Amino acid sequence: MKRRTPLAGVAVATLALLGQTLISSGTTAQAESLLSAGKPTTTSSVEAAEFGGGNAVDGSTTTRWASEEGVDPQWIAVDLGGTSTVTKVKLNWEAAYAKTYKIQGSADGRTWTDIKSVTGGNGAIDEHLGLNASARHIRIHGTARGTSYGYSLWELEVYGDRSGSGDTQAPTAPTGLAATGTTTNSVSLGWTASTDNVGVTEYEVLRDGNVVGTTATTTYTDSGLASGAEFGYSVRARDAAGNVSAASSVVKASTQPGGTGPITIAVGGDIANPELFSTHQATANQVARMNPQYVLTVGDNQYHKGTISEYRAHYDKTWGKFKSITKPTTGNHEWDDQLRGYKEYFGAIAYPKGLPYYSYDIGEFHFVAMDSNPIYGGGGSEQVAWLRDDLAKNTKACVIGYWHHPRFNSGEYGDKKQIAPLWNELAKVKADMVMSGHDHHYERTKPLDVNGHVDEANGVRSVITGIGGDYLYTNYKEREGVEKIFAKHGVMKLMLNGKSYSWEIVDTNGNVLDKAGPYTCR
Repeated sequence: MKRRTPLAGVAVATLALLGQTLISSGTTAQAESLLSAGKPTTTSSVEAAEFGGGNAVDGSTTTRWASEEGVDPQWIAVDLGGTSTVTKVKLNWEAAYAKTYKIQGSADGRTWTDIKSVTGGNGAIDEHLGLNASARHIRIHGTARGTSYGYSLWELEVYGDRSGSGDTQAPTAPTGLAATGTTTNSVSLGWTASTDNVGVTEYEVLRDGNVVGTTATTTYTDSGLASGAEFGYSVRARDAAGNVSAASSVVKASTQPGGTGPITIAVGGDIANPELFSTHQATANQVARMNPQYVLTVGDNQYHKGTISEYRAHYDKTWGKFKSITKPTTGNHEWDDQLRGYKEYFGAIAYPKGLPYYSYDIGEFHFVAMDSNPIYGGGGSEQVAWLRDDLAKNTKACVIGYWHHPRFNSGEYGDKKQIAPLWNELAKVKADMVMSGHDHHYERTKPLDVNGHVDEANGVRSVITGIGGDYLYTNYKEREGVEKIFAKHGVMKLMLNGKSYSWEIVDTNGNVLDKAGPYTCR
């Protein structure tokens, strides 16, 4: 996500404090103490590991917390270390701001009371004075985003005075954290118990800087993870008064490779939007975690026109690190520049025989990479003839095609008869799967025939994976045969083993959103 620098000035919003009308002000504040600096935070989500909640209380306006994109609600909370009289909260929003949110307080970090409600927020600096609330924990709870991004704060500052006289001593940091076991989708952890003057009540487990679970014991299993991926874990202790220890040292642990190795292929489409740099950076980070032998793209690799300058400024800095193992296809945005930028950037990788469509073999699989834009426009008869001839010569048992425009689609653009010439050729040879993009969601179907009806025996599986980094589309309606559909950024991890294949969809935090297969080639 490409971000602007913090905006100057004071946001104007309609504010309600326990039923009273207040106005956000930029006037000189009282001489309160800054209570939140460097204190422990928890968040509903993070866009990527580098955007953890601690960035919002580190005193720097060059680091930030950022939530998952496109999802409401989201929140960030800070533990002030003891009961305090909170008089002011100052929020320095990044470009992704909250239009509607609440400032909430809690004594224990679990039960929350509204302190102030905000509607009509417009970002920049929100400074809320005269709060006079008693709380140990302060949470900013966003319920409506002001942009299509998520929520992001350069700084969350809480001012006031410590007022509590109870237990304020935090437990010691846990020690001896280690991975005690792994599977293809889980990591089990164990550690040495913390000590506390009163007693530890639970431990918070952090994965890549974000809390993913709690436990009252000194063991925890984190599940639903991508196979063959590395994660960083730490643990911190909490006592009954809400005191939170420092985090333990970080331990790296990797899930086991998927059972369908040894060939791993990362697949993505609709990737590098200049306005969403950190999003395609986050999906590229997941590709790196997969350590694939190949990377396949299903078009619209670079927005907005697919020029060489855009490719160099954006795609090359994220997914470009995999260029040498990439087997790309074109999209309509590449065609906005008549494929000039695409051809100059990828060179012979994308034009192995002087054409923007080609085929190759990986193990027992035959792949065909097609240029669907001319077909979509009603032309491309020579390409269809080439495909027919290529498939007739194929000697591999498994066949997978990929291109940009989906033939069958539950999303905004719907089914496209224009793409039937490509789909029908694959259906004639009982191909195993077709992967595409264009609509910015993920969708997989049962095998479909040439008319889009389920045909388990002879049909072709359809997968749409337009979730590589551009804005997501959520206005889809499931068509016949859909097995899974959602709109969330991520990468398809395709795994080949002999004459079988399977895949996972991995989001930008390394969580597995969908698993399919293994399927045996026909």
